[in-house]
Amino acid sequence: MSYNPEYSATNPQQPTPKRRDDRKIIYGVLIAALLATWGYIIYDKSKSNESINQLQTQYSNVDSARNEVQNQYNEALARLDSATGNNTQLQGALTERQSEINNLKKQITSITGRKNATAAELDRARGLINQLNMRIDDMYAEIQRLKGENQTLASSNRRLNSEKQQLSTEKSQLEENLSNTETARQQVEDVASTLHASNLNITPLRVKGNGKEKETTTAKRVDLLRISFDVDENRIATTGNKELYVAVTAPDGRPVTMASGSGTFDTREEGTKTYTNKVNIPYEQGKRSAVSFDWKQEAKYQLGQYKIEVYHNGFKIGEGTKTLKKGGLFG
Repeated sequence: MSYNPEYSATNPQQPTPKRRDDRKIIYGVLIAALLATWGYIIYDKSKSNESINQLQTQYSNVDSARNEVQNQYNEALARLDSATGNNTQLQGALTERQSEINNLKKQITSITGRKNATAAELDRARGLINQLNMRIDDMYAEIQRLKGENQTLASSNRRLNSEKQQLSTEKSQLEENLSNTETARQQVEDVASTLHASNLNITPLRVKGNGKEKETTTAKRVDLLRISFDVDENRIATTGNKELYVAVTAPDGRPVTMASGSGTFDTREEGTKTYTNKVNIPYEQGKRSAVSFDWKQEAKYQLGQYKIEVYHNGFKIGEGTKTLKKGGLFG
């Protein structure tokens, strides 16, 4: 053992103890805290992921519910289009129901159009869609009723049109019959309005220098022929001037004409005929009237029979003859 002068019995010194290393403890605490922190972080992240998954699940469920509601709404709209699209003629009668439906559609669209619609709002939308379907069902029933009424009306219209056509045909037939009747009536009246001459007389006259007239049958002494007859009463012929045609046929068979006043006219039964003179007479409906006029020719009257015919309205209404003879020794 070596000697140490600093060490003596009177001042003994203990050996210096070794310092304890606290860093390990600190490191251990830090590591433990770090592990705890990471554990908390991992736990918190796990919780966050769980919350996110829950939110995603909730969102997915809400989105699925919204899509389901939208599909229900689309189906309702399709039914509505089917009900009204092919029945535009009934839309006027369904205006009141259409107004209610439009109000429901507006409310449903305001909900289904929002992506963040809540479950309560979607439930409300389902209720509105149920109401919409009920309105559509009512509309279908109303349309069927209106269709039935329209079919009844269409059937009635067809029947009425058929009756109208039949009545139109009958009317045309009646009008045709009336027209034929009117034509026949006019023809009857036309014929019935023809005057009739009776008591036709032809008087040959000689006119002396002093104007005195004397009846004669000697041809060379005749200056004129006086024609007279009665026009019988006629209740069809109207009052007014009547035009008569006088046709004179000479003994040689030729029609007698005058320089002025002669011409042709159409008869109903004999075709076109030459008239010697045309006479206008006044006539009063339903009364008999006497007619007299003179016919005179420039040439000498022929021997033989003169025939005088009177026509009215194309019909011969009177006829008479007169024979002129050759005079005696002093005739």
